[in-house]
Amino acid sequence: MNRKKGETHWIIPDGFIPPLSSGELISHESICIVNCNNEDTAIYITIYFEDRDPIEKIPMMIHSKRSHHIRTSSLELNGEKIPVNVPYSIEVESDLPIIVQYSRLDSTQPGLALMSTMGYPLKSE
Repeated sequence: MNRKKGETHWIIPDGFIPPLSSGELISHESICIVNCNNEDTAIYITIYFEDRDPIEKIPMMIHSKRSHHIRTSSLELNGEKIPVNVPYSIEVESDLPIIVQYSRLDSTQPGLALMSTMGYPLKSE
């Protein structure tokens, strides 16, 4: 059976990088991507903000039959990065179907929290 695995367009509405962490673990967020295809795929990440222009189409390559975890604090385009303490949203577009998950480690308090959720897939037409 040859089934399509994933979609080519994903949305993650809630992003936030805390300015401070407590203890040894640093708060962070990651976009987790699986490329189940037999080919590498190009992805493009756009970051949206409430009160400023987006950082549009940050390019990356995801190798075939691989997973890739991207720390949102490492995303950069033309020297522009996601600022800490600012809410943002994420759009992920790809040339081939992929699977996108989003994870957050919040260590702003001693009782840290780990949250993970699937991105919202926009169905291909």
